[in-house]
Amino acid sequence: MKQVINDRWFLKIGWFHLPLTFMGWLITLFSIAISGIMVVAIGHKSTSTMDTFISVFPYVISIFAVRHWIASNTCN
Repeated sequence: MKQVINDRWFLKIGWFHLPLTFMGWLITLFSIAISGIMVVAIGHKSTSTMDTFISVFPYVISIFAVRHWIASNTCN
């Protein structure tokens, strides 16, 4: 059974989703924090900037893809 979320957590402006509510901001800040932790953790073991970028890229894209999915489903 599909549950409908009535709150607008995000506002869509062009390609971007801006957070409107506490939950929107929480999801956005959580995504940024987890991405930052990944960059620091992987960058600490890497030997170059490109090695860090290549290693972090799949994780950051996955995190922000989930954020985008949540934002696109709660912006109406």
